[in-house]
Amino acid sequence: MTEKSGEQTNLPFVVAIVAVATIGGLLFGYDSGAVNGTQDGLKSAFQLSDEGLGFTVGSLLLGCMAGSFLAGRLADALGRRNVMMLAAILFLIGAIIQGFAHEQLIFVFARFMGGMAVGAASVLSPAYISEVAPANIRGRMTTIQQIMIITGLTAAFVVNYALAHSAGKSTEIFWGGYEAWRWMYWMQAIPAAIFLVALFFIPESPRYLVSKGRDAEAKVVLGRLFGQGSSESKLADIRASFNEDHRPRLGDVMASGTLFRPIVWAGLLLAVFQQLVGINVIFYYGATLWQSAGFTEDQSLLINIGSGVVSIAICFFTAAFVDRIGRKPLLLIGSLGMAVTLFAMAYAFSNGTLDGAGKLQLSDSDGVIALVAANLYVMFFNASWGPVMWVMLGEMFPNQIRGSALAVCGLAQWGANYAITQAFPIMLASLGLAISYSFYGACALISFFLVKAFIKETAGKELEQMEG
Repeated sequence: MTEKSGEQTNLPFVVAIVAVATIGGLLFGYDSGAVNGTQDGLKSAFQLSDEGLGFTVGSLLLGCMAGSFLAGRLADALGRRNVMMLAAILFLIGAIIQGFAHEQLIFVFARFMGGMAVGAASVLSPAYISEVAPANIRGRMTTIQQIMIITGLTAAFVVNYALAHSAGKSTEIFWGGYEAWRWMYWMQAIPAAIFLVALFFIPESPRYLVSKGRDAEAKVVLGRLFGQGSSESKLADIRASFNEDHRPRLGDVMASGTLFRPIVWAGLLLAVFQQLVGINVIFYYGATLWQSAGFTEDQSLLINIGSGVVSIAICFFTAAFVDRIGRKPLLLIGSLGMAVTLFAMAYAFSNGTLDGAGKLQLSDSDGVIALVAANLYVMFFNASWGPVMWVMLGEMFPNQIRGSALAVCGLAQWGANYAITQAFPIMLASLGLAISYSFYGACALISFFLVKAFIKETAGKELEQMEG
């Protein structure tokens, strides 16, 4: 037990709960990254054009949009843990079907299911952690979610590389007479099954239990988390944060004249701008950047794995300081750092050309500038907006509206993700690489001023103190 502000925190129990909840983050990253290395297999199996491949792969994001919205709403009706269980089942079934699919439509359906699971995990894991962790370490605990996302992403790269290397290439036959690329999807089933089983051993969120009038159960959970001596007072604080006349509902996020409450607009700002800074297309030319610095294609793949390890290390830095420095300062530092590095990349790309195959051609000096700037950009993102956005979405809303606000912000976040991903090829063709990256740099700069004006610090505050 550790003591803080007169209450006892059962830290081993909290850490165990967080470890289980963040498996959802690992699956979020793994499912998002597993498609890398399977694209040749998908094109061969389903006779896909480049456009067809783009839709087939991108169907995950459509599922993420649906899953994040539904999970936020269902979390108020069924409970945080129960909806995470549903997500684990979708992860498991989606992975198995994707591996077995011999028809594009079936594969897209399974990928949509996996996307729903990713969307659900993306909003519920940080929300659940925020609702069980003590205020003084809540940011640190929630940041583990981002660490697990990158761990899952990196693990997918490693597993895919190992399978393709063992088989010769991804389209070659591997175990059981099935191609290696199919095993890349089936491997997701292992952590999904572990997630599902582990969820049976953690309690439901006490905030959800109180919202349903199940005060006796909530008091038991609070006693296990913070000690029996403080469970009654905590229960009273939580109960007072809910409306007595009705249970949480979607309409609670609305406000007359401005559509949403101010705090929901602040959440939407964080959700959308995390994508507008271009993180999901920043390494569109990643392998080429490494090769322009003199590395081979195989070395580039291994270096990308190394970059994932560095990103994990950066997230550990954030975990160590997010409760000391605060959320808002990290966001402001990240915005400025990303703006500078994005504009540096835009400068380097403005001097480059595309060959007949559409590959970027850079001089040695511009290649080094782009390479260093790209990696610094990722470091700034993973030290700030990557983890802190999820930390704040999980904790910044009052108890009464948390589920509904997460539904709205989760839908916006994945909608922006999809829009940016789909828009990049169009922007590249019509505007060019330099202007495209300048747009992301401008968004990063704008985000600095928006955060400064509209985002309030949440570090150290109990969830019952959140206003808006």
